[in-house]
Amino acid sequence: MTYNILEPSALDYFPCRYGTSKLVFRGPVRNLGSPYVAFVGGTQTYGKFIEQPYPLKVEHLTGVKSLNFGQVNAGLDVFLKEDFVLEVARGARVTVLEVLGAANLSSRLYTVHTRRNDRFLHPSAELQRLYPDTDFTQFNFTGHMLSYLYDQDRERFGIVRDILQRVWKRRMRKLLEQIGPQVVLLRFATEGADQNSPSGGQGGPLLVTDAMLDSLRDSVCAVVDLVVPTNTDDAARTGMVFGPFEEEAARAVAPPELHTQAAAALRPLLDRLM
Repeated sequence: MTYNILEPSALDYFPCRYGTSKLVFRGPVRNLGSPYVAFVGGTQTYGKFIEQPYPLKVEHLTGVKSLNFGQVNAGLDVFLKEDFVLEVARGARVTVLEVLGAANLSSRLYTVHTRRNDRFLHPSAELQRLYPDTDFTQFNFTGHMLSYLYDQDRERFGIVRDILQRVWKRRMRKLLEQIGPQVVLLRFATEGADQNSPSGGQGGPLLVTDAMLDSLRDSVCAVVDLVVPTNTDDAARTGMVFGPFEEEAARAVAPPELHTQAAAALRPLLDRLM
């Protein structure tokens, strides 16, 4: 059993832009005429290292055009500030929204990059007071920083976690309000992950609990849960395409089979809602 290991940037994502958006999306570029299903999300939706991500597989199954607005390592902030994506999502027959984690959000604790939400920019005075012995200049990414803070002091990290989870719930509600009611939430949950830990496994939305997701069920059409296996052997990665320096990153995303499962789980819902 093999997977393809090619040169850097081995997989052509046909990067493209739409309208006035400053974001670069996975192509090829599509006609925005109705009808269509909009897919909004992060790395899994974009399909990093995946030849046929689940939005494309859904299109093959349903015959309805899929518009992939996934952004690698995105948080909610990038879409809340992107009027173009919100407008197109409102015009969709259905929007499939990947559940994104609570780590990649600007809050009263720290600020993240406007478009690359996994990039940590600087801490607030409040976070510095909470962790006075921490040199925050060592961090470039939110995941690394939160894992460090968690290991330093679990009790103090509980304060950080609670603030981030409250921010996530407010912003998620706001995003759903702006998109409209025809939304299906799709969560890639890491198998056996501690939902309250920033190191609770790769591939799932960090610090997003079942209770947080349940609180949104009254605002969406459906919630689909898929379990990302912790198995990272060669067989699980068959069909992935990545360069020789990308293997570690490739092991942190959902394998191709899970994209097939996602499309199969979404098809009956989309058939009903469209």
